[in-house]
Amino acid sequence: MPTQVRSAAITPKLRPGMLNRRALNRALLARQLLLERSDSTVHNALTHLVGLQAQTPNAPYIALWSRLKNFAPKDLAELICDRRVVRIALMRGTIHSVTDRDCLELRPHFARVLERGMRGAFGKQISGLNLKEVETTARKLLKKKPLTFEELGKLLSRKWPKCNPDALANAARAVVPLVQIPPRGIWGEGGLAIHAPVETWLGKPLCATPSLDLMVYRYLAVFGPATVRDVQAWSGLTGLRPLLESMRRNLITFLDEEKDELFDLPDAPRPGADSLAPPRFLPVFDNALLSHADRRRIVSETHRKTLFGTAALLEGSVLIDGFVGAKWKISQVAARAVLTIAPLLRLRNSDRAAISEEGTRLLTFAFPAFREQEIQFAKADY
Repeated sequence: MPTQVRSAAITPKLRPGMLNRRALNRALLARQLLLERSDSTVHNALTHLVGLQAQTPNAPYIALWSRLKNFAPKDLAELICDRRVVRIALMRGTIHSVTDRDCLELRPHFARVLERGMRGAFGKQISGLNLKEVETTARKLLKKKPLTFEELGKLLSRKWPKCNPDALANAARAVVPLVQIPPRGIWGEGGLAIHAPVETWLGKPLCATPSLDLMVYRYLAVFGPATVRDVQAWSGLTGLRPLLESMRRNLITFLDEEKDELFDLPDAPRPGADSLAPPRFLPVFDNALLSHADRRRIVSETHRKTLFGTAALLEGSVLIDGFVGAKWKISQVAARAVLTIAPLLRLRNSDRAAISEEGTRLLTFAFPAFREQEIQFAKADY
């Protein structure tokens, strides 16, 4: 049997209707398929999770490996090539891997998020620009062939020579739903992100009547119990309190330790705070770490600052007893794959044993052809 990391913490007594951080942690892990790996298909798992953060191409593969039984890279790669999964900017304006159906249903909700982000980054450079004209021109260009951002920006600048090409390309992405087509996002392959309109790639239009209620229900199913601010942090949308109030009759509520109100689905899993949580390796920017205004249900404020520092694009995180307790990265040294784990807290011997077991499985997944594999524990960063 794999070594389990058992918690030495004692769950404090709570008043009825209150949930402490450990209880919220276990609810999040259960819904994120991180308490116990699921035997779900990749397509069904992505639907359940409302997509996976995919700013780095390999991140969804690591995320799925940590959540699913017997996952292999081809299981996701084939779906991308078959156009059943796409990479597109959605929640918070960031790239996500989502199913084809969710792409069509979710993208309309985030048009204003993308436009707001674009104006925040390039406001002065696109001042006075007619975005409707940008949309029309960009669609004509992309109808001829898929383009990189650099190519799209340069072509658009022929019509708007005074505008920065990067700003023009980002303006186009805000008003034209663009997917990143293969080989981008295929395990083991590289290359620049090449974009095509959703309607062209999937052969279907965006959903004309997307349901914001349904999206919030789905969020709670995989990230709840949650506050209004949590829903807004995950989505990038604002002003959602009236919507949650209108949904209240179909939800149940709790209070957290700060007495903030948490909304949840009545039948959603809420395991006991003392449930065992095995170690899990999460990729950079995993949604489990990013989808709440108060992230302390999975990462302390101190560790959050460390994790999302200057090395954020290089290192993933290790969950120990359900919470971020270490950073990890894999490097290739000649014909050897080395997994380096940098603890953020003092580890017990049982912690190290369980993390090493899971780390060995990660190396086997990521580098199956490498005979030489090594796990190193770096000097503790605490």
